[in-house]
Amino acid sequence: MIGASSHALGLHRTRSRPGRISWTLLWPRWRSRLLVAPLALFVLVFLALLVEIALIVKANEAIRRLKTNHDVPVAADAPAELLLARVSFLLDHDRIDEVRPYVEALDKQDTGRLAAIAHYDLANSRLRQAFDLITASKLDRAGPLVVLSREEYRRALTLSPDDWDAKFNFDVASRLIRDFPTFERTSGDDVKADRKKIWTDIPGKPQGLP
Repeated sequence: MIGASSHALGLHRTRSRPGRISWTLLWPRWRSRLLVAPLALFVLVFLALLVEIALIVKANEAIRRLKTNHDVPVAADAPAELLLARVSFLLDHDRIDEVRPYVEALDKQDTGRLAAIAHYDLANSRLRQAFDLITASKLDRAGPLVVLSREEYRRALTLSPDDWDAKFNFDVASRLIRDFPTFERTSGDDVKADRKKIWTDIPGKPQGLP
């Protein structure tokens, strides 16, 4: 019958239309996910911090051992502070030929104070070697070391332009090259040289002696 009411036909006006999802049904499910996500993120961050702290503790222990005269192996990807400690250890033990890989690794990580210190210390060690050879009148062997030391001082000054000690020692190396033409030759007669006289000829009072 056309005039029959909707109630008589069993219809309910408040019934949701087919294909539409009620938000009241979804909210409990999404609420649990929203609560779990920050917790999972917090756990991940906490674990990352623990790993970072462990690496710092390990690096500090290696630095301490190097400073107390223990030969600790150091990877090329170690923290910059640890690389510098390794450089210092090798130079202190006259193992200069082993230093280069660590200085190069340090250059990749640090373009400031730590790398400048490494180049400066390496330059000083090279210049000390050169002075010993000059004193022994072995200028043909001293020359390349003076040239290398000047290059390291130049690199240190590039990284730290205000380093007065590096400037002074760079001038020392430059003067040696200028005053001893034999440094530019691969062979030649031995020339007598007084190490103390060479040093005292440089004006001023140096603080960063090689």
